[in-house]
Amino acid sequence: MLALAGYPLGLEFVFLDPAAEACASPLGAHLHADYLDQKALTTFVQQIDVATYEFENVPAPAADFVAARVPFRPAPQALTAGQDRFDEKQMFERLGIPVPRYRPVDSLPALELAAREIGVPAIVKTRRMGYDGKGQVRLRNFSDCASAWQSIGSPALILEAWVPFEREVSCLGVRALDGSVAFYPLVENVHRDGIIRTARPRQNDPLQAQAESYLLRVMKHLDYVGVLAFEFFVVDGQLLANEIAPRVHNSGHWTIEGAETSQFENHLRAVTGLNLGSTAQRGVSVMVNFIGDLPPLAELVNIDRLHLHVYGKTPKPLRKIGHATLTADSEPALDAALADFQQRFGAYL
Repeated sequence: MLALAGYPLGLEFVFLDPAAEACASPLGAHLHADYLDQKALTTFVQQIDVATYEFENVPAPAADFVAARVPFRPAPQALTAGQDRFDEKQMFERLGIPVPRYRPVDSLPALELAAREIGVPAIVKTRRMGYDGKGQVRLRNFSDCASAWQSIGSPALILEAWVPFEREVSCLGVRALDGSVAFYPLVENVHRDGIIRTARPRQNDPLQAQAESYLLRVMKHLDYVGVLAFEFFVVDGQLLANEIAPRVHNSGHWTIEGAETSQFENHLRAVTGLNLGSTAQRGVSVMVNFIGDLPPLAELVNIDRLHLHVYGKTPKPLRKIGHATLTADSEPALDAALADFQQRFGAYL
């Protein structure tokens, strides 16, 4: 999607991706290699003017290798800031951004002690790696500690208090090389099994200004360049920080059809030193993810004002293999279109 947004700008692309079936392969040169393969990294930097990433688990040594040779945006410190959940929470606190209660955990006794301090239910997560619900287990009572510790299989964990949230939202912003910023409307997300199922931008959300303030603090702290996503819980009408994603984000896919400038184009504008584009909404929209498999293509393309994106990934359980964006002229019309879509294709969402 970054490449698709960049071609109209006259950009060309080289992709370093360890996946043999990398979705971007048809859109540029694909270097099929491990992120830490120095021969591949050398070939990579020899062919490019600027580097960016769309996956936050790129190893820090790979980022440092590239950044020492070509401009790397966002910078390596932005990439690594969210790679350890404990360090990330501490950064939020230093910046005055409220977070749920949490404790670092490195043994089963430590997990049991943390669970008694924080209380249950709670969520135990790996400090590093893990996304879309991977690497985390919910503790419903104290007796779950042993099985959770055994099932995750990592000595570096964090226990977070279970948050009785009213909504889950995300704020996406973009910061240019000159420090100018732009923000997209706050997005209301619905998750299941740790995976976003729908993402819907909300114009004039009462928490927009608060979300932008928190996002801006992180951007300035990291001297950030590019698109940054910040996920929050809404509790008692206020925001609690969940996590950042230093990249274009699933909750911003609606911007391709639903905003004047997509998150992908704005990310490329930022990292290549161009001026930012307008983040204003075009009508109203909602994104729905396809999980595991795709509905029949012939049925999807017959739906008015539905925009389909198929990723070319092999179907398998709990894998995001595509999305669709529904657009409308009014919120009631979008409500009706979404309800009909969910009724017809709920098994794929």
